Amino acid sequence: MKKIIQIARLELSLLFYSPIAWLLMIVLFVQMSVGFTSVLPQLEKGKSFLFLTGELFTNPNSIGILAKILTSLYLYIPLITMGIISRESSSGSIKLLYSSPVKLSQVVYGKFAAMLAYNLVIIGVMSLFVLAGATFIPYFDYPHILVALFAAFLLLSAYSAIGIFVSSLTTYQAVAAISTFVVLAFMNYIGTVGQGIDFVRDLMYSLSMPSRAGRLMAGLLNTRDVIYYFAIIGMFLAFTITKLELERVSKPVLQQVLRYMFIVLIGLSITYISSRQPMIGYYDATETKENTITKTSQEILKKMGDEPIEVTEYINGMEGSYWGSTPSQRIEDIARWEPYLRFKPNIKLKWVYYNDTVPGMGAILAESKKTFEELVIHMAKLQKLNLRKFLRPEEIRKQINLNGENGRLVMQLKYKGKTTFLRTFPPPDKGFWPQEDVKDAALKRLIQAVPKIVFATDGYQCGIDKLGDREYRTLANEKLISSSMINQGFDIDSVSLEHGEIPAGISALVIGDPKVAFSAAAKAKLEKYIDDGGNLIIAGEPGKQSIVNPLLEPLGVKMLDGTVVQRSRDYSFDLVTPVLAAGSVAMAPGLQPFFQQKAVVSMPGAGALSYENSGPFIVHPLLITDEQTSWIKMGKFTVDSAALTVDAKAGDRQGSFPTALMLTRQVKNKEQRIVVTSDADFFSNGELERGNMGTINSYFAMKIFSWFTYGEFPVEVSRRRPKDNTTTLTKSSVRMIQVLYYGVIPGALFLIGTVLLIRRKRK
Repeated sequence: MKKIIQIARLELSLLFYSPIAWLLMIVLFVQMSVGFTSVLPQLEKGKSFLFLTGELFTNPNSIGILAKILTSLYLYIPLITMGIISRESSSGSIKLLYSSPVKLSQVVYGKFAAMLAYNLVIIGVMSLFVLAGATFIPYFDYPHILVALFAAFLLLSAYSAIGIFVSSLTTYQAVAAISTFVVLAFMNYIGTVGQGIDFVRDLMYSLSMPSRAGRLMAGLLNTRDVIYYFAIIGMFLAFTITKLELERVSKPVLQQVLRYMFIVLIGLSITYISSRQPMIGYYDATETKENTITKTSQEILKKMGDEPIEVTEYINGMEGSYWGSTPSQRIEDIARWEPYLRFKPNIKLKWVYYNDTVPGMGAILAESKKTFEELVIHMAKLQKLNLRKFLRPEEIRKQINLNGENGRLVMQLKYKGKTTFLRTFPPPDKGFWPQEDVKDAALKRLIQAVPKIVFATDGYQCGIDKLGDREYRTLANEKLISSSMINQGFDIDSVSLEHGEIPAGISALVIGDPKVAFSAAAKAKLEKYIDDGGNLIIAGEPGKQSIVNPLLEPLGVKMLDGTVVQRSRDYSFDLVTPVLAAGSVAMAPGLQPFFQQKAVVSMPGAGALSYENSGPFIVHPLLITDEQTSWIKMGKFTVDSAALTVDAKAGDRQGSFPTALMLTRQVKNKEQRIVVTSDADFFSNGELERGNMGTINSYFAMKIFSWFTYGEFPVEVSRRRPKDNTTTLTKSSVRMIQVLYYGVIPGALFLIGTVLLIRRKRK
């Protein structure tokens, strides 16, 4: 060890007495300064971020100065390592090493130790930006950044080991530098080669280095990637030692090849074993554990026990979603499941490619005057697809029934013989792939009873399959929207109270805007359902009090005559925007922040509700209007003809009125839950997609149905808000940092390097 340290000290002194080492440090610092200081004025002006530590340093899709510098670190190492061995060969001093009592392995380890020390200096330079960020970001996420810096150090060290080996292959330093550039560039971009071929893709990914550093940079420290870098370092140092030893002792070519192959075999075996899912250890360094699925998700996987889950992707080559999961994207696809594989390694992933018709294809076939088979061949030629890897329509239909899935990429989850679909989503949804809440809902459906919401169809009520503004498809039954109830774990169905029976065991019955009175038989079925403790939502509309009130009578609730109107500068009088009442927080604690912010729910045409405190139910308002701007307007009126005023003589009454109520009581050892609203449009397609007002209609409606399932669905996966979302920057502090990082620090590095070089030259 003493000799290794001595060699390292000598090599390090030579390194820092060369202008290249100092020049590269200054260039690196200036490169990072440009990206760092340019965003400071934006932060000072109040531009807010979530996870500001990550956004500023480790997110490559945002500012991410540490993440982005990873892609260019390979440019710095070759100029440092180019002479580390080749210098000895060109000067002839390598012969002295061969005859000296120093082992060649000690020489290599000493030179590598010197590179580790230089890499630490590079990390120190990068840390200057971290220190600056820590001064103006309250609640700075230190563990995350420490792991990110460790990732950069591992990458630099692996590059150094490769550079040392390449330097041992030639006596010319320039050739060593160029060759190292080529090798490191190859290791950087090899992960993009042959991604459409299974074996080649896996092999190339195992050799790709920056992608692994990127995962560490995100704050997820794991044994697989750390061991991988150690294995790469060990392999190339072993290559270097072998190369030097074989120069000193003549060996047959076959024996030399076998020795190199043995090193490769050991290295690949270590990386393969350490990459097996059960062998991987994880530490999420982020403050809010962003790289880890929530406790809720972990509990779902825990309940599934040791039984395997089979996830099969069905990808239609004739639909645009095919390009979200081509064979070349298999690695990214697996990575999306890794947070779940971390807690349940026996999730089996499969991919099935097929060709089949999609909605609207009939018009395409008619226009192109081609048969479906001819169109498939034509598209395959254009897109260079191998049709032998795609099942034909009749073949895929024998395997699975995908009717109703619009031909899109869909996943089928299978567990203990039960199956469910997990869908992908087109724009403008929040993402193509299902997020954690949608995944959890699908998994949870496999291990427990699925909640069923049934919509009544009598009286020309709003439907769950229509796209009109006043219908309920967006909320309930839209497969192409991730927030729709069908993708949040619910089963959706409809029933005619006039001609059918209310299904047993449902989570809730929805009566949405009945336009004609129920018959005595239908009303009797509803009353029996209520008496038996069934959950229910009745949504009425003003002007239809005579139809709705007979349904509300057993509940002790009544919709008052007239229509609630609201004075507004921008909107018509019949658009009412009640705020959350205290009862909404009792129903769903997750609404607490919105209650405090006085968030509104839009109701285009609402009535006022009254209730009896002495009735059979405990009643609490969920939504309530503003007493200063709202009143009950009696009789007919036209909202766009003239400004409406309160007409007390006509019976108008100003005040604060409830427009939604929650009712509860104990029936058969269960809490019965009922919601009554005086507007049936607040969870309609039109209101959920309203873009001219900030409302919480979708979230509020989903919380109502969550209440009906006693919190089981949708699955709650929210995380606490990160603390590092503000800065203390001022104009003067921004200017000071810019002066320091544009001039003072680079100037100091230049001055120190110059002084050392001059002193060295004088000696």
